[in-house]
Amino acid sequence: MLSTADALATLLGAAVQIVGEATLPTLDALNRVLAADVISPLDVPPMHTSSMDGYAVRIADLAHGDRRLPVSQRVPAGHAPQPLAAGTAARVFTGATVPPGADAIVMQEQTEVAGNEVTLLHTPKAGEWITQQGADIRRGAVILPAGTRLTPQALGLAASVGCAELRVVRRVKVAVFFTGDELTMPGEPLKPGAIYNSNRFTLRGLLDKLGCDVTDYGIVPDKLDATRATLRDAARDHDLILTCGGVSVGEEDHVKPAVEAEGRLSMWQIAMKPGKPLAFGAVRRASAGAASTVSAAGAASDSAVPAETFFIGLPGNPVSSFATFVLFVRPFVLRLAGVRTVTPRALSLRADFTQQKADRRNEFLRARVNAAGGLDLFPNQSSAVLTSTVWGDGLIDNPPNHAISAGETVRFIPFSELLN
Repeated sequence: MLSTADALATLLGAAVQIVGEATLPTLDALNRVLAADVISPLDVPPMHTSSMDGYAVRIADLAHGDRRLPVSQRVPAGHAPQPLAAGTAARVFTGATVPPGADAIVMQEQTEVAGNEVTLLHTPKAGEWITQQGADIRRGAVILPAGTRLTPQALGLAASVGCAELRVVRRVKVAVFFTGDELTMPGEPLKPGAIYNSNRFTLRGLLDKLGCDVTDYGIVPDKLDATRATLRDAARDHDLILTCGGVSVGEEDHVKPAVEAEGRLSMWQIAMKPGKPLAFGAVRRASAGAASTVSAAGAASDSAVPAETFFIGLPGNPVSSFATFVLFVRPFVLRLAGVRTVTPRALSLRADFTQQKADRRNEFLRARVNAAGGLDLFPNQSSAVLTSTVWGDGLIDNPPNHAISAGETVRFIPFSELLN
């Protein structure tokens, strides 16, 4: 069996960034992936600013012990000041431009004002309460590198240097379908031997959170010709085909022979629990024409379409499907989109439980953080218990052949990382 690390390395090694870009308004670029570096055209802040409401002064004017100065000007934020006249102070407000010649700010709480004069109750140091020009960003600096997935704060950072538009990678196009004559959609009568198709809702939600352009082919009949036809249709216009169920070797499991007939397939047994079976391969495209892309200037260009569409087949058990998606499909899709860092960050937390039985496989245990900052384990770790993924805050990455004792430190991957 493949280790989880080897399986992930193989997937990421095969992933090739998709071709195609678009230029979007910065306000509309949330969760998209940058196609080009964002380089600041200016310093931020673009001038020296006051970080307090107070009075701008020349320290040299205070050298002789004079603490009472006439107020020569008033500088609100957003207004250009005059050079500070020697022997005077300027009334300034938070965010206001510091008048040329001033080299310190005395906060208003450390002053007394009488008429048009201010008495300083504090002797400032040079630079006190002044935010220097370029303190946050220097002109010409790369503030967001290509491959960055745009968070709300990243959009704010781009806007802070005046970027009204951003060049982004087009969305990853994913076709998804499900196999199994036992599957029934919610709202339909549940016949004997049937189950509701929970995986369709889970996987669609996971793909939507990744910002994919999803085509849902629904439930495909357990027939070889129907499965092959769906694969051919899905391969034409998508970057990835994702299926759930039907990749075993039973008489009614048609995904494996269908993919082998329409392309190529590797069946993996991964040393993990839950989620041992995983299929990876590709489906031939009927024709490789040209794909239209959009340049930064908005002009269309053509690029060759790949000869194959990637294929990943997930196991059918709901927790196995969920776990293999977040651990393997998520980083694969992000790498297709050009994201450079796809490894979720893990935490070292205390186990507040004991699990005496060790498994020979790499276990991913559903757990949640308790009020004491430790981890509690969901009592039923079966691959069919979807409740555990809602109850939990993340997965404990437990190495093979390792029993867990209460009080020891374990590796915990929060769902906030795996679902981002």
